[in-house]
Order: sequence, then structure tokens, then C-alpha cells
Amino acid sequence: MQMPKLGAGTFRLKEQQAEDAVAMALELGYRHIDTAQIYRNEADVGRAIANSGLPRGELYVTTKIWTDQFAQGKLIPSLRASLDKLGLEQVDMTLIHWPSPKDEVPMAVYMEQLAEAKQLGLTREIGVSNFTIKHLEQAIAVVGADAIATHQLEVHPYLQNLKVLAFCRQHGIALTGYMPLAYGRVIQDPVLQDIARKHGATAAQVALAWQLQQDIAVIPSSTKRANLAANLKALTLRLDDADMARIAKLEDGGRIADPDFAPAWDA
Repeated sequence: MQMPKLGAGTFRLKEQQAEDAVAMALELGYRHIDTAQIYRNEADVGRAIANSGLPRGELYVTTKIWTDQFAQGKLIPSLRASLDKLGLEQVDMTLIHWPSPKDEVPMAVYMEQLAEAKQLGLTREIGVSNFTIKHLEQAIAVVGADAIATHQLEVHPYLQNLKVLAFCRQHGIALTGYMPLAYGRVIQDPVLQDIARKHGATAAQVALAWQLQQDIAVIPSSTKRANLAANLKALTLRLDDADMARIAKLEDGGRIADPDFAPAWDA
């Protein structure tokens, strides 16, 4: 199964809230669920998946390895622990969540373990997240570009990450954008609202469609059924060239995810 282009994210969702959000998403037709070790909700996500009764082959599940599991001998046991929490024998995608802070653990150490996890059948595909071009080059040197199925990074109209996107496309690495609604900023944007009126849509749907039309998968999160349902409609919304050009002009470097251990971002 290929990664569905629109998935349900679970960042900042915990316990019953996470379980309920994933259960609603699956009921509405989502088949791509994104979680991570550091979210501490893998068990909640796993319960929602189990209770859905959906065949495993119809679901695409992503998790991410946290930076404290990169040292030699740690990554694979940590992924096995994630699988136990999720109640799965295999995930569809395992990502390196962030490059090692200050490059303390060499890229080869954790990328080789990630590749081994795939060989062991613990994950169908592997990828990376929050990598700079320099880190992508290092990862490619270790496992090859063909092995990196996706790069998950922050993408929305205010942070379009054009240099990194161009590098990934050049090397055949698919893209997944997180925080596609910029924590709700897109909803108040007058340009997006204007485009939305033109199409009988919402500003959020326009922001999602803008990414989908660039062949970037999106994983918005919501705890509200109405929002989860509305987001699905972005799959059928078609923006024209003028719309895309107007949105392109919204770039303002508005990065949201920038923790103190983040790498030196590409300008």
C-alpha cells in the first residue's frame, strides 16, 4: 500500500483524546495515521486501530524514532517497543524524527540501524524528518536516496521550504508536510479566505489543496469530527494557476517547529 496523500496527524494528542481522534478519522475514511515515540500516544493510536476492525492491509501507519534512541544497539529495540504499543507486527513507515542534536551520534550509526529495521521486517519503508540538505546528503551517502521513502518537514504557505523540496525532488524523495495549517494561522488569512470563497471551500481546505497539488502528502490533526471530515474534501479541490501563485507569495519564513536542538536550517 502506498502512503495515502492525506493522513491524520496525532501531534499533541494524548490518551483518550488521541484514541478518539484516530477512531473518528478511521470512521470517516482516513487510512493514513501518523504518530511518534515522543508523542507518547502510540498505545492510544494502537487501541483505535484495533477497535476499528479494519484489515491491516488497508492502513498506513507511520511512527518516528526519537533522538535518545539513536546510539548503537538502541534503535531497533525502541522500534520493537513502539510496535508493541501499537499492537502491530510492522509499521508502514519509520522515520528518524530529527537529526541527532549537534550531530552527537553519527548519521551512519542511526541510518544503518533504520535500514536494518527494514531488513528485519519491522517497517515496510523508512524515511527522515526535519533534515536539512546537509543531513539529507549524509543520509543518502549511508543508505542511498532510493531507500529514503519520504522526508517529513514543516510546510505551509508561510514556510514553503523550497530549497529542501527541490533537493528532495531532484533525488526522488517523496515529501510529507506537517503543520499544514500553521496552527490555525491559515484560517484567518485574507488571501486564503478569498481563494476559498471563489471555490466554495474553506481557507483550511485551500491550504491543504495547495500542498496536495504539489504532490506533498499532508497530515493535519484535529479532535473535531467536522474538521476531520472537512479536511478530506481538500482531495477534490482543484486550485488554478492564479490561486497557486497568490499562495506562493505568502512565504514569510514563519517557522513554528524550531526547538533548541533543531539543526541550522537552510535559508
